Order: sequence, then C-alpha cells, then structure tokens
Amino acid sequence: MFQGELVAICLAERKRDDLRTVAQVEAVAGRGLAGDRYFVDEKAAGKHPDREVTLIEAEAIDAMKQESSLGLKPAQARRNLITRNVPLNHLVGRKFTVGAVVLRGLRLCEPCGHLEELTVKGVKDGLCHRGGLRAQIVAGGVLRAGDRIAPLADA
Repeated sequence: MFQGELVAICLAERKRDDLRTVAQVEAVAGRGLAGDRYFVDEKAAGKHPDREVTLIEAEAIDAMKQESSLGLKPAQARRNLITRNVPLNHLVGRKFTVGAVVLRGLRLCEPCGHLEELTVKGVKDGLCHRGGLRAQIVAGGVLRAGDRIAPLADA
C-alpha cells in the first residue's frame, strides 16, 4: 500500500499550448478535466477515456535530470497531474483516489516524439518506462494540489 500526494495540476486550453499550473480543477467523469485541451462535450463523453487525465511521478522528472541533465519543470512534462510517492506503473487496471475523485488507471503513457518536439531532445529516452499513466475519471469532483492519493481495494 502507498499513500502519495498530488503536487501539481497542469492544464492547457489548446493542444500545442504550454501547460499552466492551477490550484484546483473540476474532474468530470466521462469528459476529463474542465478547461483542459482534452475536455470533451457531452456528445463525445466516454469515447476517449484514455484522454481524460494523465499523471506523471515527480520522481521520474527528478531522476531524468539526475541521469541525463535534462531538466523539466512539472508542466513541461505535459501531463495533467504530478504525483509524489505514487507507483503509477502499478496502477494500470486499478482504481485509486485523488482526494475525493476516483480514477482508474488505463495504460502507461509512454513518452513520444511529439513530447520531445514540444520540449527538449532526449526527453523521449529520459522518460522511457516512466512517462506516466493515462486514467479514466470514474467518480468526479474537485482535485486540489495537496490531495492525498491512495489505491482502492480491488473488487
């Protein structure tokens, strides 16, 4: 078992925009994070659950900097939620809470050429196998920086 923390929330209104850090955001089941580039209208709800929210470990960003001198600010990782003390790779197929919000890990969010194009050369290799997690919002609510993150017991 673990108990981690949500250290930052990052959003972008349009796809190639820089992400900005916010103190809180509304997580809407089937639609995503209000104000984010992948937040969908009600007609498209549920069609792209792997775009609802992305997470990355702050430790992965820190490790990449130590190993390769590639430094990124949390928002530059282009993930919505920055976590600490949360083993994201182990949450594929599992439900977990972020504050009062319930998420389900869907698949790993491996870094791609697009991420490297928008950040710095070497990020794709630097975050390989630790690029984060794509998750679906099962039960919505308000996410706040500082919220506790914990796994739910498997059903």
